[in-house]
Amino acid sequence: MMLFPAMRGVIDRRILVNYRVDPDVLAAILPSPFRPKLVQGSGIAGICLIRLAHLRPRGIPAFLGVSSENAAHRIAVEWDEQGQRHEGVYIPRRDTASRLNTWLGGRIVPGFHQHAHFRVAEQAKHFFVALDSDDQRTHVVVEADIAEALPSTSVFKTVAEASAFFEHGSIGYSPAQSGGPLQGIRLHAFNWEVVPLAIQQVESSFFDNPKQFPPGTCTFDCALLMRGIEHAWYGAQALRPVPAL
Repeated sequence: MMLFPAMRGVIDRRILVNYRVDPDVLAAILPSPFRPKLVQGSGIAGICLIRLAHLRPRGIPAFLGVSSENAAHRIAVEWDEQGQRHEGVYIPRRDTASRLNTWLGGRIVPGFHQHAHFRVAEQAKHFFVALDSDDQRTHVVVEADIAEALPSTSVFKTVAEASAFFEHGSIGYSPAQSGGPLQGIRLHAFNWEVVPLAIQQVESSFFDNPKQFPPGTCTFDCALLMRGIEHAWYGAQALRPVPAL
């Protein structure tokens, strides 16, 4: 585990755009020892659009913290370790508007970040977030409004069920820039509350790629919003890929 100091801050805004995906398609993307975590036979993957505020090492006053817009492409996973089942997310791609994050990521902070330009417009109940990465590999557009309920087509029966699913996936693993063990980071939220969003527009160069997700294998499921979440980040034990037999 890298020497990552515990960090405190506020999740100012977090949008989770979620897709249900053919498990075999996800399994082809995932490194060992991960397997897709299933809900009603579907794998769950998505985009996390998160604005962090007042982020600083534990013990430092909040006013000295930093803020940044960030995005992560995530896949809900399970794996076995020492005879026990674990769950979390595998994050194949991280993007950030912060030059500091691109330098720290993978060195001091677990998870390598690519730099991207974000466009954000928010009102009390309406949200627009778009990003394009400098390397032209990530394009995302999300426009949404606060809703009363999840879509009727969602694999989650209730908002509470969806909330619990994502709360349990608190540990994320990312590939290191130079290969080797997967780098892990754990989120601890001191308060956890989500509300559903109705998506008006969604574009994703990752999930809209037919070579990676053939037609019919990846479908929008639901979106959730979190705001004002006091939280902490902790480093997690590195995870070494298991060689194929």
